[in-house]
Amino acid sequence: MQIYFTLFFVFILLSIAFVFGSQNEQIVSLNYLIARVELSVAAAVSLFTAIGFVLGVLVTLLWRLIRKSKKALAKKRSSEV
Repeated sequence: MQIYFTLFFVFILLSIAFVFGSQNEQIVSLNYLIARVELSVAAAVSLFTAIGFVLGVLVTLLWRLIRKSKKALAKKRSSEV
């Protein structure tokens, strides 16, 4: 049930980002440390939404991996004693 709620929530957020981006065709300037890029607001919203999604998935996977390894280590230690 939780997975359906999460997918629904992600779908709503992506829909909001799409509507916001499609309504704003202005050009914005993004200044990086070594570069400067001019993008439309729609492209910037899409870019940062994708970056946020990928970072969120990576952090979640890393967190689950660490949690699983801690449980395995605790189980190994309890079986040794």
